[in-house]
Amino acid sequence: MTIRLPDSGGALRTYEPRTEPLAMTPGTPFTSRTVFSAAHVVADPYADVSPDSPAAVDWDATLAFRRHLWSHGLGVAEAMDTAQRGMGLDWAGAAELIGRSAREAKAVGGRIACGVGTDQLLGPASLEEVASAYEEQLALAEEHGVQPILMASRALAAAARGPEEYLEIYGRLLRQSTEPVILHWLGPMFDPALEGYWGSSDLDAATDTFLEVISAHPDKVDGIKISLLDAQREIDLRRRLPQGVRCYTGDDFNYPELIAGDEKGFSHALLGIFDPLGPLAAEAVRVLDTGNVQGFRDLLDPTVELSRHLFQTPTRFYKTGVVFLAWLAGHQSHFTMVGGLQSARSLPHFAKAYELADGLGLFPDPKLAEERMKTLLSLYGVNQ
Repeated sequence: MTIRLPDSGGALRTYEPRTEPLAMTPGTPFTSRTVFSAAHVVADPYADVSPDSPAAVDWDATLAFRRHLWSHGLGVAEAMDTAQRGMGLDWAGAAELIGRSAREAKAVGGRIACGVGTDQLLGPASLEEVASAYEEQLALAEEHGVQPILMASRALAAAARGPEEYLEIYGRLLRQSTEPVILHWLGPMFDPALEGYWGSSDLDAATDTFLEVISAHPDKVDGIKISLLDAQREIDLRRRLPQGVRCYTGDDFNYPELIAGDEKGFSHALLGIFDPLGPLAAEAVRVLDTGNVQGFRDLLDPTVELSRHLFQTPTRFYKTGVVFLAWLAGHQSHFTMVGGLQSARSLPHFAKAYELADGLGLFPDPKLAEERMKTLLSLYGVNQ
């Protein structure tokens, strides 16, 4: 069987899907690296909502996907930007998501961390209001017993006049945190409103401020998540971290080399691409656990082309490709997203994502994925 797919120039080409998936089985957590998948949310397709309505979430399907990730030994990074924080999922929805996922994690013994931000602030805010918003979300995370991830804040980026305000706000939060947190530096390619975070658009100066926050409270920082899509900058930064503070790569372009590491260290992982790659990524890390770096790279390196495709500019719309692949893989019954974000990528983009994911053997049922891809194509007027 073949399928006709549109290319970037609008021409149709013939592709022959694979017939068998890559064999991957569930397993226990890893020994050499700590690995989180930032997980997407599944929309309720029957909810009568508009793009401006509060998110309507299919909770059963959303939690089932988290159980899928946990079954392969991955941790879940909850209510992060992959879950459409600030792009369809408001704070009320995120708070419910955190609570539900925390209870599910306890029930199955899964590892979980969750995003703590300031997205309940809907307009201009003072520094005190920013701090209070962070504190409200931090308290919720601690109430549910999940590890907090202090996310970059649009409100703080707008309110801060320089590095001193970042030092003040983060110092205040770290002093009151009961357990070590993960600090998240999300670059403007993921969210343009975060330009100049840490008080400067000069990344060297911003890095110095970031490190100053960590150095002042090393006992309260489990690790840092770096999402700047700059491998060398991440390597340089992780070599400057205080002893015991981990680097979690958020680099969806260069993750195999960063997780593999070098003679001076390595990165752990907290990645959105590990949502669609979950079982394959888990298999690769288990190979790495045995000390087989080349075997790890042999499994994971071929996935980079798909990741770079999903995260291409404008990068913030990578969530659309992630949910699209979850639909093709059978993790949800529809291709609908909160906020209507399923419309954020083009048909040629979807076609290329399908071809790359199929080539990697990511679909548990390749025939189902092919049928669903053909259904989408027919909606766009592409007859087979």
